[in-house]
Order: sequence, then C-alpha cells, then structure tokens
Amino acid sequence: QVQLVESGGGLVQPGGSLRLSCAASGFTFSTYWMYWVRQAPGKGLEWVSTISTRGRTTHYADSVKGRFTISRDNAKNTLYLQMNSLKPEDTALYYCARGSAPDYRPRGQGTQVTVSS
Repeated sequence: QVQLVESGGGLVQPGGSLRLSCAASGFTFSTYWMYWVRQAPGKGLEWVSTISTRGRTTHYADSVKGRFTISRDNAKNTLYLQMNSLKPEDTALYYCARGSAPDYRPRGQGTQVTVSS
C-alpha cells in the first residue's frame, strides 16, 4: 500500500531554515508528480509546491516562491522541501502528497513546522 512519511519539521525562529523529507513506498515513486501541501491551524489545505517525475518542472505558491525549493531523489524514493527565510505565517502541518487537487490524496500524516521567536 502507498506510504508517505514526512519528517524534518520542528520549531524554528523567523528567518530560519528547515528541510522536510518525505519517504515514499508502495508505489513507483519515479512515475508520479509529487506535491507539498500545508494546513495552518483553523484553515483549509493549501497547496505549496509541485514537482514533475524527473524534477525538471517545479511550481510554487506565490506565498513561498523564492524561499522554498522542492526536489526529489528517485533513487531514494524521497521528496524534499527546503524552506528558507521562514515566517510565522509558514506555521502549519506540512504534508507530502501523491494525488493532486482538490484532495491531495493519498498523503502522509504530516510534519509540524512552527515558526516563532
């Protein structure tokens, strides 16, 4: 069965950086576009970024463009999200997902990112 396991979240000060990872299993990772989405407290799911199968095409939400970088290692079945210049409004539960909008399913259990001084 499809498994997506996120890691790398934590508490970071504004302006800091984190690198999220998502370990994928149960499917042929290299043949799927992948997504990062997030959900802030009391809000709906928000798309963050998309990457094509070989990583040649990426897309970002305007809110994270220039600060976040999505990447993947198909040999390791792993998806990444490098997050720099973090802001308090980036605080959310971050999910990696194999499915696209609107539901972004299947997705993992998420990793919490909290940006606070």
